[in-house]
Amino acid sequence: MNLFKKKRKKNYPDFWMEYEAKFEKKASYTLPEIRFVVFDTETTGFDYDNDRILSIGALSVKNNSIHISDSFEAFLYQHFYHAKNIEIHGILQEERYERITELEALIQFLDYIGNSVLVAHHAGFDKNMINYALKRHGMPDLKNKFLDTSVLYKRTLINSPLLPVKPQYSLDELAEKFDISKKDRHTALGDAYITAIAFMKIVQKLKTKKNFSAKKLLK
Repeated sequence: MNLFKKKRKKNYPDFWMEYEAKFEKKASYTLPEIRFVVFDTETTGFDYDNDRILSIGALSVKNNSIHISDSFEAFLYQHFYHAKNIEIHGILQEERYERITELEALIQFLDYIGNSVLVAHHAGFDKNMINYALKRHGMPDLKNKFLDTSVLYKRTLINSPLLPVKPQYSLDELAEKFDISKKDRHTALGDAYITAIAFMKIVQKLKTKKNFSAKKLLK
């Protein structure tokens, strides 16, 4: 069985093997040293099997700073678009973005994120969209740790009787609570930027909690 697994692993393409190799190094649990990648996907819809990614936007956050020069943005070529979703994110089929294939986008995205901790708002959706895309090309799921800003924000409200905790919070709500501009809302990179600012503000609030640590943040 072990020989079979090793053989299968060797059959993965080079880009996946290079991505996996980055996890062999022991991860740092010192907050200033952790590279977080805050990302967002814009999609044709919400069905993991049938809908597709239109664009991916991501920003690097390290030591409580957004590294704008270390950003990622990709627009993917797709065969179909849903009119209702186009109204939201504004990505039209005929617009003149430089588009790449789904596989090219995945290769570039994996190279960009490496073994960083991934952050997204309602992260389960974005995580699954990437994983289903990887699956279509015969790849395993992402190996990175994930953080969800909606979940993290709720942690800041624990033991605060004046602020009842809702089941979930939208990105618009976090933008309003933290006074973040929504100028580029509903573009992948724009939403990643809003999420990155919210994430840093949330972490600052969590750091005031008793017994805060990077390990607890990543749980």
